[in-house]
Amino acid sequence: MISGEDNELVARIVSSQDTTAFGELVRRHQSQVRNFLRKLTRDIALADDLSQDCFMHAWTKLHTYSGRGSFIGWLLKVAYTTFLQSKRKSKRYAEILEQAAHASEMEGRNYSVQSDEVTDLDKLLAVLNDEERAIIVMSYACGLSHREISDATSMPVGTVKSVIFRGKEKIRTSFDIKDHQYG
Repeated sequence: MISGEDNELVARIVSSQDTTAFGELVRRHQSQVRNFLRKLTRDIALADDLSQDCFMHAWTKLHTYSGRGSFIGWLLKVAYTTFLQSKRKSKRYAEILEQAAHASEMEGRNYSVQSDEVTDLDKLLAVLNDEERAIIVMSYACGLSHREISDATSMPVGTVKSVIFRGKEKIRTSFDIKDHQYG
């Protein structure tokens, strides 16, 4: 079981600063963290940078992992916090969002992202705010339970469920998707 193995690695790291054990944790979880951040940022280079920052923060904060809940849930919380801190620091981010909102209004809700590899999922996620996008990705792309998302975001489980419901409704409404097509 990976979570038990993760907990053993965490114990080795905390007790003796075992960099080999930390390298194993990074190897096990870097793809999931990077993909999570790519869905949040919609920018591959930024997501890769934030992923590195996330693991640096995880190294310094690993002693705060209590073993309650899954390690990946804790790690995605670190990734989400890293993303939010980056967003707050970036004045350019706010300008881009404002421009995108204005462009969407001018194009009659024609959502577009500047990339040759825009997936349908990226288009669907583009209508969500950062919080909704993070929670939807944690749930559906990362496979976290409502409890794990609650732990990662410090939100009550009921709030997590509400955000997922509202996010799905926003996607359905924005793209005129019928209930039987989207679960």
